[in-house]
Amino acid sequence: MPTAEMFTKILQEHRAGTGAYDALNIIPSWMADLARADALEPLDDYVDRHGYREELDEIAPVYRDNQMKVGDTIYGFPDDGDVFIMYYRTDILGDPELQAAFEDKFGYAMPVPPRDWKSFYDVSCFITERTGSETYGAAFFRDPPYAQFMFQERFRVEGGRFFDADTMKATINSDIGVDAFTDMREENKCMPPGVETWGFVENLAAFLAGDTAMTISWPPYGRWAAGYGLDQEAFAWVPKSTIAGKVGYATPPGDAPELAAGFSLGISASSRNKEAAYLFIQWLNSKEISLERVQLPYALRDPFRASHFTSEEYKSRWAEAPQYLEALEAGATSGLLDLSLLQTDKYEEALRQGISRLWAGEDPKAILDDVAAQWDAVTERIGVDKQKEAYTEWASRPNAYPNN
Repeated sequence: MPTAEMFTKILQEHRAGTGAYDALNIIPSWMADLARADALEPLDDYVDRHGYREELDEIAPVYRDNQMKVGDTIYGFPDDGDVFIMYYRTDILGDPELQAAFEDKFGYAMPVPPRDWKSFYDVSCFITERTGSETYGAAFFRDPPYAQFMFQERFRVEGGRFFDADTMKATINSDIGVDAFTDMREENKCMPPGVETWGFVENLAAFLAGDTAMTISWPPYGRWAAGYGLDQEAFAWVPKSTIAGKVGYATPPGDAPELAAGFSLGISASSRNKEAAYLFIQWLNSKEISLERVQLPYALRDPFRASHFTSEEYKSRWAEAPQYLEALEAGATSGLLDLSLLQTDKYEEALRQGISRLWAGEDPKAILDDVAAQWDAVTERIGVDKQKEAYTEWASRPNAYPNN
């Protein structure tokens, strides 16, 4: 079913007591809500009974320490190393003539790839101008459900905090937030027309066709840009890559990429087959089977164990695979958690609506003031003390904010 419907469906089936689901895929930011609703089965007893704790310790720390537990209780096994990675054309950004012209214009050496948002803007717009829009300097998925993840990352990289930790008043409308909104809209001017509506597929198609020189997305882009597995029938919907062998990998500007959704494996508390369901997710998550799964070109499951990043088998899959895995491992060290509160979806929806207004040309400050007011109203409805407890727990995690 569509990802956007999964949270509601899991909760509905639990409340109805249908036992419709046994094993579950859970986006980690949902885990606190689902656990507090008693919709998820605690897993610690199963883990100890089946001697699995040692193997769980081998999961990369950013996923192991942040996407398994609510409080001290295990409710899920990390199953997907989602993290935003920057992809860039090495033949374009590495062109000596382009680099010399860039330095002549801006007075500093062109960074390959850009490591901050100011130089990203300079490089992107310079390439677009230089090629006469034959190849745009960059493009992103800007459709609000995707763009809100990019804003969450950028806001924190620049030093923003979502709430005042004492009062739980939203601070998303700070100068940092307004600057991020303003800059995001300005960057669109150097991107392909209509980029504001682009989702995962539109952005992917443009990059694989060679129409854009830089983009940011989840790990599958990196495999598919290399042409890995695209001859399989399951990939009939993916455009053929014209840029294989010409793609570099790095963390996005600021080196603190959004983990952006991801999945954990859990068990429905209303399942009538809990033991079997547990053993199934343990098998899926295991060191041996998970390595097979993350190498499947079409699986939409990305490396999340330390052994995935160092696998010689995976490194042999295409010429640049070692650099790809190195970038993913860097993201798995410094990656930022999605905001996770009680009723997180209400906060995200307000932000999505705000981004739609941003693309429509409204004032960034006025938009974020409205979003902050909506966040405060949701917090009041839930209860300030209850939400403060949830936020304090989330904000104390190692990867909630950069250098936490």
